[in-house]
Amino acid sequence: MTTETRQIDRRGLLAGVLAIGASSVIAPQTAFAMLGERRLAFRNVHNNERIDARYWGASGIDRDGLAEINHGMRDWRTGDVASMDPSLIDLLVTLRDKLGASPRTSFDLISGYRSPRTNASLRAHGGGGVATKSQHMLGKASDIALPGVRLETVRSAALSIGRGGVGFYPRDGFVHVDTGRVRTW
Repeated sequence: MTTETRQIDRRGLLAGVLAIGASSVIAPQTAFAMLGERRLAFRNVHNNERIDARYWGASGIDRDGLAEINHGMRDWRTGDVASMDPSLIDLLVTLRDKLGASPRTSFDLISGYRSPRTNASLRAHGGGGVATKSQHMLGKASDIALPGVRLETVRSAALSIGRGGVGFYPRDGFVHVDTGRVRTW
């Protein structure tokens, strides 16, 4: 380790200690505000519905924003709505940020929540890639694309995050991401 590296490490350590100390004396609302706003935007390709919702703000979780996202990610075939896994929403935001897109950039949403009835129907009609215990049925998966970004790039970025499953469906025009165990196909 060089002297320069040790100085950087010491500075980083000192900054971290100061941040922890500061957070213990800062009011919780101020601490949340420091984390910034988080939002997710997407367009459902089946019904052209557009969602751009803030799900995290100065006071923490924005329940109205989460409800809007849940509604937008509903099973478009049946209208069934589920509570989507907040970790999935964060994963999508992390992916968008990793791709260098702005917070207002919309994903194309091919599939979010999928009801058990829809899942069974898709499997029965030749859905070879449809799992019997799909993460979609748990509100933990989405099939997405990002307009203007190659699918291979979206897949690579999703893999580099190292969280959950990543499926690549170039023929169908989407990448699957979920918050289950880490795996690829």
